[in-house]
Amino acid sequence: MTTVGERETSIALPGDPAYEAATQVFNLSAPAQPVAAVTAHTIDEIRAAIRYADAEGLAVRVHTTGHASAATRPMRNAVLIRTRMGGGVEIDAQRRLARIPAGTRWGAVVEAAAPHGLTVAHGSSPTVGAVGYLLRGGLSFYGRAVGLAVNGVRAIELVTADGELRRVDASSDPELFWALRGGGGGFGVVTAVEIDLFPAAKVITGAAFWPAVHAERLLSAWRRWTLDAPWEVTTSVRVMNLPPVPGVPPALAAGPVLSVDGAVLSTTQDVTVAQQHAEDLLGPLRSVAEPVLDTWQLTAPSAVLQAHMDPSDPVAVIGDHMLLGEIGDDGAAEFLRVTGEGSGSPLVVAGLRQLGGAYAIPDPAGGALDHLEARYSYAGSGVPMGPVTAEALRSHCDRVRAAMKPWDTGRTAPSFVEDFEQPQGHLSPDQIRVVDRVRARIDPSGRFRDDIAPNATAVS
Repeated sequence: MTTVGERETSIALPGDPAYEAATQVFNLSAPAQPVAAVTAHTIDEIRAAIRYADAEGLAVRVHTTGHASAATRPMRNAVLIRTRMGGGVEIDAQRRLARIPAGTRWGAVVEAAAPHGLTVAHGSSPTVGAVGYLLRGGLSFYGRAVGLAVNGVRAIELVTADGELRRVDASSDPELFWALRGGGGGFGVVTAVEIDLFPAAKVITGAAFWPAVHAERLLSAWRRWTLDAPWEVTTSVRVMNLPPVPGVPPALAAGPVLSVDGAVLSTTQDVTVAQQHAEDLLGPLRSVAEPVLDTWQLTAPSAVLQAHMDPSDPVAVIGDHMLLGEIGDDGAAEFLRVTGEGSGSPLVVAGLRQLGGAYAIPDPAGGALDHLEARYSYAGSGVPMGPVTAEALRSHCDRVRAAMKPWDTGRTAPSFVEDFEQPQGHLSPDQIRVVDRVRARIDPSGRFRDDIAPNATAVS
């Protein structure tokens, strides 16, 4: 514990239990190791941490759940602020808006919106922090219907390097509002966001799993369906090599499987159209072979958070990500050659998330990142455990990247980036010049410079 100004704050140093709590990350392969750390519950605590950094000549870094710890710059010579802002999620059902304090996880947001028949373009896991996900773009299973999640952000509250609390929207500071939404960070400590909600009466969601021996036919059928799929449906296909550990159904740990999961959105109580969309997707796949497990069902929107089966507890993960164009039959064959049965892949999961639809449409009122010009988002990852080493995982990630190079767009979705040292980039040179200009205005001393995403700044 240290004193800043006239009040005592919980800024902690290594060895202090408060330091361990503030630096906890979800991805255990990339621990946070700043000089000092604080879990901030109030604006005053954030201001005190910034003053401490100023006095000690340290950079300021920010995180909430630490899911993206491997994708960010190493935390050398820095004070880390872990945001856990109070107040809870506030829902304005009439205006279809939610105010979300920093540190809130998606599970709490979905739970707060559900009684009003509303939902939000949330992530696939209830444990992911909402604010970081949103400001990095946000790929949702509603994304083909509503676009990138960040496009729904209507206001952002943040403490800047001068200690000022600002509420930024399209009227108050349009340039900063534009830069905050996908500009790569480094503007201050975001304390809350205000975001659009949308009606969701029912969804059809879940996942179906087949033995990987059927992967070629299943992937072909799924890929051809994606070519003109309805925008109300967003899915992913994954090759999975799940270990026999608690929480994994035995049928899925018996050998490699191919999974198709996602969601079909219905904004009204009449689900006839949604059911037809689901049948058009799943009928041909189920005709290839009977799934060993099939959880697709008509249910409440909150169930979408469980469809992807993301881990609920912190785990070491090493992986890679690319945005791909249309892969065609050749690309599908290459994908299975390096990730499928018999490939020798040590990856636990290697998947393609369906893009297109509203994802591809620029938002006239959007921020620095407002759409994705790609057909699929590739993400593959594994766990360094037992005979599987971190070096083997990185080597195989390189092998997959080389195999898929003909279809790699060279761009990435920030919320999907897995590794700081792997290629990433989502802004054009012109956009980078603009966001750097905004940062220079908001943070002239560069106190938050190390919090900028790689390749999102031209300032060294």
